Amino acid sequence: VELSCIIKSTVTLDPRIEWKKIRDGETSYVFFDNKMQGDFATRAEILSRTSLVIKNTTRMDTATYRCEVAAPSDTKTIDEINIQLTVQ
Repeated sequence: VELSCIIKSTVTLDPRIEWKKIRDGETSYVFFDNKMQGDFATRAEILSRTSLVIKNTTRMDTATYRCEVAAPSDTKTIDEINIQLTVQ
C-alpha cells in the first residue's frame, strides 16, 4: 500500500518529514530521523521523499498514519496530514 504526503511548495531545501502510526490511542514512529523504525524497517520504504510504501500489509497495519513536515524557512513552518488505513 502507498500513502502519499504531497508537499505543494516549500522554500526549505531539505524539509524534515516524519511518519507516525496511531492505533488504539498509542503513537509510534514509522519513519523518523531519515530511517524506518521497528518492524517497518524490513517491510517499508519511502518513495520520492514523501510517499510511504508498506509491503505485506496485515490487519495489524490498520491505523491512522500521520505525515508531519517541518520546513523552517517557509511561512508555514510545520504541517501534517492524517490518513486512515483499513486493511481488511
